[in-house]
Amino acid sequence: MRRVLVVANRTLCDSALLQVLRARSRDGPVQLHLVVPASHPSGFWTDAQAEREAQERLTAIIGALGEEGIPAAGEIGDPSPVTAVADVLRRQAFDEIVVSTLPKGLSRWLSHNVVRRLGAFGLPVTHVVAQDVHTPA
Repeated sequence: MRRVLVVANRTLCDSALLQVLRARSRDGPVQLHLVVPASHPSGFWTDAQAEREAQERLTAIIGALGEEGIPAAGEIGDPSPVTAVADVLRRQAFDEIVVSTLPKGLSRWLSHNVVRRLGAFGLPVTHVVAQDVHTPA
């Protein structure tokens, strides 16, 4: 069984990421583990708010995948996506990392070279760029 670690936050329920996860499921038995960094949103926030919003997205995606017969588990991780992935990799082995980001210009993760830095873990990294981006007016 192929084990895939998925790291995403604001893009967790994006259609582009869902397409990639569905494709992994069609390719054969897969076990998905989602880690959602409790990143702090722009503006005023609290740690509790960041964690609550991350948990809501995690619950939604696990439910959506489950409805399609794709088993997934997940957890809220460190606000740093690289640290969150490192924490999970210390406990479990995976065959691939899938990272979902906002598009260039909107993504803090891209400006911090997260995709490249995840490659340092020695696993194949698939980068998915969100399609359903809603920016504030």
